[in-house]
Amino acid sequence: MSRPLVDDVGGVGDIGDVDGIGGVGGVRDADGTATGAALASARPVESGIGPRTRRVHALRRVPRFFLRRPGLLVSVLVVVLVVLAAFRPGLFTSQDPLHGVPTQNFQGPGGAHWFGTDELGRDLFSRVVHGAQLSLQATLIAVAVAFVVGGLLGLVAGFVGRWVDDVLMRCVDVLLSIPALFLSLALVTALGYGTVKVAVAVGAAGVAGFARVTRAEVLRVRQAVFVEASRSCGARWYSVLGRHVLPNAAGPVIVLATLDFGASVLAVSSLSFLGYGAPPPAPEWGTLISDGRDYLGNAWWLTALPGLAIAATVLATNRVARALDGEWSRQDGDGFRQP
Repeated sequence: MSRPLVDDVGGVGDIGDVDGIGGVGGVRDADGTATGAALASARPVESGIGPRTRRVHALRRVPRFFLRRPGLLVSVLVVVLVVLAAFRPGLFTSQDPLHGVPTQNFQGPGGAHWFGTDELGRDLFSRVVHGAQLSLQATLIAVAVAFVVGGLLGLVAGFVGRWVDDVLMRCVDVLLSIPALFLSLALVTALGYGTVKVAVAVGAAGVAGFARVTRAEVLRVRQAVFVEASRSCGARWYSVLGRHVLPNAAGPVIVLATLDFGASVLAVSSLSFLGYGAPPPAPEWGTLISDGRDYLGNAWWLTALPGLAIAATVLATNRVARALDGEWSRQDGDGFRQP
């Protein structure tokens, strides 16, 4: 039997038997060692893992994460290729997208011309590659306009609240009641033709969605315990906003920006298809499809292959956005456990 004994460190524990098997909590065996303390210190404490260990652990998870998701790996590759084509088209083709050989018109896809040639003998593959620069430039401008303007509106509405929230959200509701394509058409008609003006019109049509998501996230974070604790400690409002609210509310908004990238590619291409984009002979993706629709009977590749490029870009960005939207943290049964 064991009896209580006042430990020399001030705790009360159960002294073990003569064979050294003791109780718990500050127990000293017959050999003078603290068995309970030693066992407690020998256990791994997950909360004590440092940031460097977490980074190493995350890097080790990356290869297996992508190997278990081949669709995501292909999507990332497609996005990288499209971005490289937009900024460095010379890496993919050396042919002039504006120069054509009339004797080589309407040639089908082959070794000399991967995507065939158009009615003027211009290489369609080079036109699609160089058209990525114009289309992605307009898409990036559109997403940036929607992200900045909508994010600011949602941030002010969610953080300030009261009548400011009511006024801003009623304006956002009016924008949401108008179909995005109709709103873009109205704006681009008022602004005029051109790639940048199309981008601004598409971005303005996407402001409402960013405002709603940002406001919802700011309201969620503003009611968190750590934000209330920061305010109780006397932190300034701009300190609370910059150090706590913005970093914790930015994740879903960034995912929305990735999703909106694909939608903006479709919207920009649609307006270019209708003739609101850059004037000919600029090889925008929507313009290429519009130019080839008159030759569907004898040159299907003029519309099908640029359309496949648009579809691949949109599907790839949507897949990447789905991976960013919590898939990394959940791991979807990969057998990983975050520290």
